[in-house]
Amino acid sequence: MSGYEQPGMVEFERAATLAPQPLIDPFGRSITYLRVSVTDRCDFRCVYCMAEDMTFLPKANILSLEELDRLCSAFVAKGVRKLRLTGGEPLVRRGIMTLVASLARHLRSGALDELTLTTNGSQLHRYAADLAAHGVRRINVSLDTLDPAKFRTVTRWGDLDKVLDGIKAAQAAGLAIKINAVALKGVNEDEFETLVRWAHGEGMDLTFIEVMPLGDIGEGRLDQYLPLSMVRARLAERFTLDEIDYRTGGPARYVRVAETGGRLGFITPLTHNFCESCNRVRVTCTGTLFMCLGQEDAADLRSALRASEGNDLLYAAIDEAITRKPRGHDFVIDRRHKRPALARHMSVTGG
Repeated sequence: MSGYEQPGMVEFERAATLAPQPLIDPFGRSITYLRVSVTDRCDFRCVYCMAEDMTFLPKANILSLEELDRLCSAFVAKGVRKLRLTGGEPLVRRGIMTLVASLARHLRSGALDELTLTTNGSQLHRYAADLAAHGVRRINVSLDTLDPAKFRTVTRWGDLDKVLDGIKAAQAAGLAIKINAVALKGVNEDEFETLVRWAHGEGMDLTFIEVMPLGDIGEGRLDQYLPLSMVRARLAERFTLDEIDYRTGGPARYVRVAETGGRLGFITPLTHNFCESCNRVRVTCTGTLFMCLGQEDAADLRSALRASEGNDLLYAAIDEAITRKPRGHDFVIDRRHKRPALARHMSVTGG
């Protein structure tokens, strides 16, 4: 009827117009996975990740826990289904369980499929039970060696026994664990079979990762770099590696090890990149959005976050940034590229 609107219809249509739109990049990929660094600080100084004498960001530059909650929630409203908290080491952030507890509401509402984190395991003995209580079901633990002396050398400050105790606490709390191990030439390449048998024997998945050329760490990247094609070939001499169609939403490609029954993943940003199916973006603890781990292009979300109590500016900033998500990264390690591919450290962007 002319001049007549059903009660509430105008308000409904206005709300629909303002509702956050899903994130689709220029190549048609849906962005459903957000990795958020809650701090650039860490209680380790792993030789492939940080310099020994790191200068960390001033605390005034870091988003508050409330701001991190609001930012993550904005992405959830725009279709992100998986949220991973990273660092630095996320569990050294003061009050981190407050953030986890708040974000858990999106699990209860069904808006989020998974809330998880990547940790070095040093603080797991303190927080494993709380993580499980807040709906975290699985975590990644970074562990490159089972040799205590070698572990101390790789991490510079770490205590292997403390990490192993944390893993036990996480398992006791019911958390599924995936071990991430960086393949380091001349450091842990004699342990790959041992790591496979140990992880699978403890009921954990294992993923090997190639060194990524991020940040000046005072070490030669080429000296550390070991192609996972070589790692896989060596393991294939000891195990039967059966291809499987298993995905966690991340970049790993998995096989099943017939002799152990466990899953083994390979993350190969250098020898075979995983860009074609990329569904992820990363936000730093300062509110900087990196559309690609291997590119410098970024967007400032902190300004939009702090410019208004509403989220319209934040949504607009996220939308604009996603239009600039590239097809893939430019990681290179060879004799001609002695400098890191990117100046920022892995601890800044998040693991």
